[in-house]
Amino acid sequence: MAKLDGIIIKGIGGFYYVEAAGETYECKARGIFRKSGLKPLAGDRVVISVSENSENTIDEIRERSSELLRPPVANADRLFIVSSVCEPKPVLLIIDRLTALATVKKIEPIVVFTKCDLAGADEYVKIYKKAGIKSIAVSCVTGEGVDEVKKELQNHISAFCGNSGVGKSSLLNAIDPSLALKTGEISDKLGRGRHTTRHSELFKVEGGYVADTPGFSSFENEEYEPILKEDLPFAFKEFVPYLGQCKFSTCNHVKDKGCRIIQAVDDGEIPQSRHESYCSMLEQAKNIKEWEIKQRKK
Repeated sequence: MAKLDGIIIKGIGGFYYVEAAGETYECKARGIFRKSGLKPLAGDRVVISVSENSENTIDEIRERSSELLRPPVANADRLFIVSSVCEPKPVLLIIDRLTALATVKKIEPIVVFTKCDLAGADEYVKIYKKAGIKSIAVSCVTGEGVDEVKKELQNHISAFCGNSGVGKSSLLNAIDPSLALKTGEISDKLGRGRHTTRHSELFKVEGGYVADTPGFSSFENEEYEPILKEDLPFAFKEFVPYLGQCKFSTCNHVKDKGCRIIQAVDDGEIPQSRHESYCSMLEQAKNIKEWEIKQRKK
């Protein structure tokens, strides 16, 4: 029985597919992981046992550098948050929740606006560039921005996420046509996309790996990872230079007197929409306890 180091590229139906030594092995996870509450994820660096009868097992999961519940992927160092400029229209609160989550987990967020051949993306790109977040306008029809996304993928483990129907799979197909990922049509009745991806799966792209992940139609109706209120200001990187400069140390940066962040919003240094998202997230975060976050990870 041989022991090999590898990476999980897909998990489905209780089986995990591990790329190791230039081959892909179908494996089952040992029971010890279930007992400890540790679930293998796409992106996990693992040690596997390979047997002649093909009853291969995952014996060890290496320490993770990062972990996301949605999209469910381990060791990602870049999170591409994909939104279309129309059909469906962007919801900035969703984008901002995801950029904040990535920032807290020390994953670099990159915001991609698709379908820019149908409508302009400049106003949205400007918001995130002003906030210090990489932002790219893309058209899978004209090819605009595709090469720029390719550069950002090189030698990284990246995850793509965003509302259903925004064109995640179409973008990946434009980056690497050999992927031939299934794409869905927009539902006219619902005004949003149908789910076409049912599980996280890593694909080799540009010298790294990309996770094409399930879309979601309404962020409020999906599981996601909340952020504690004390961590939230640091999740908005454009807030950080102003933290500690407010008149009162108890400042919540919502409508407090002498708030340096509110002043920066008024002066146009921080985008208004980003501050509005922060206020919305803070209201929700007030009721979240640390033990609840741990419970959601189980």
